[in-house]
Amino acid sequence: MKDVYEITKELIRIDSTNPGTGECGVAAYIRNFFSDTGAVIVEDLVVDDRCNVIVSLEAESQEPALVLICHMDTVVTGKDWTRDPFGAKVEGSRIYGRGACDMKSGLACALAVFHKAAEQVQQGNMSLRRSLRLICTVDEEGDMRGVEVAIRNKRVTAKDWVMDLEPTDGQIQMAHKGRFWLEVDVHGVTAHASRPEQGADAIAAMAELICEMKRAFEQFPVHEELGKTTITFGQIQGGYQPYVVPDECRLWIDCRLAPPVKDTMVLEIMEQAKKKAERLVPGVQVEYKVTGNRPFIEKNEQSGLLASLKNAVCEATGEKPQVGPFPGYTDTAVIAGMTGNQNCLSYGPGNLKYAHKPDEFVEMTDIERCEKVLWQLMEQIEKET
Repeated sequence: MKDVYEITKELIRIDSTNPGTGECGVAAYIRNFFSDTGAVIVEDLVVDDRCNVIVSLEAESQEPALVLICHMDTVVTGKDWTRDPFGAKVEGSRIYGRGACDMKSGLACALAVFHKAAEQVQQGNMSLRRSLRLICTVDEEGDMRGVEVAIRNKRVTAKDWVMDLEPTDGQIQMAHKGRFWLEVDVHGVTAHASRPEQGADAIAAMAELICEMKRAFEQFPVHEELGKTTITFGQIQGGYQPYVVPDECRLWIDCRLAPPVKDTMVLEIMEQAKKKAERLVPGVQVEYKVTGNRPFIEKNEQSGLLASLKNAVCEATGEKPQVGPFPGYTDTAVIAGMTGNQNCLSYGPGNLKYAHKPDEFVEMTDIERCEKVLWQLMEQIEKET
């Protein structure tokens, strides 16, 4: 079998940008990678010709499965690269390329370790106490439709131990802020700018709404682990020309919610801001809709997977692992939120601060560490009694 560095480089060389080329090339690579191992390989159609790839080694026992989940897509390449985004160039101790840390090196670790386990089972050198499953998803960098299909098709359940290999900079990461998205429309009345009293300024009303919501969010408590609940007014459109009172304005809002802040609390604030904007700018009407809603995920100190992974990190690296929150939202967070699974976490090579940027890279020592820890975990849980 190829070493994990070569697998990482081969995956980087396959364009799987989203939006863009998509994941079909990586899916074909994975199918071929496991073709002679005896593992069961199935595909689930998600959208168009984009399919999740599921690789399984089934045990006879009813113990919860160990599920590794990795996404196959990357963000677009973007500008300002000084290296070929798909060149997988090695410089010193780093491998460069789009997806190097998010998350083709993590996927490579999962492929390498899962392949090794499949070979061991095939040769009779390893018996499985828990079923092993590798779910390779599409659209994680988009609307996360791949993991939603995996849940609906019962490729992962509330009882399984679930781990993704997102870049965590050596930490085990479990908690996530919630992600709540809103789209707001203000409808006003157009008029000449020299007669503003004859119109109703949609942009002015939206400004009142923004200020009201921002003030309300500043009053939320700070969570001990996840920090502040935040609101970002990421995009706004409105108006025709500088000398026309605007009769339309649209705003997109991104909220990241830390306990105890829930979606219902944000909607209460939105209602208050809506009423205030309509009162302060007579003649406007405010409408809004929820376009995305993912709940926050809190750390489960009693998680069996967390305890096993901590031990595996100690055994493989000789160091005590840190446990922290994941700053974004992952496939495992979707699983935790949709199923109530409390054994979901992240541990993978690379640092998220280098993801989605030009000249993205991963340290080769990080890949080696992650591969060792993952194999230690897999061996360990299969031997547990």
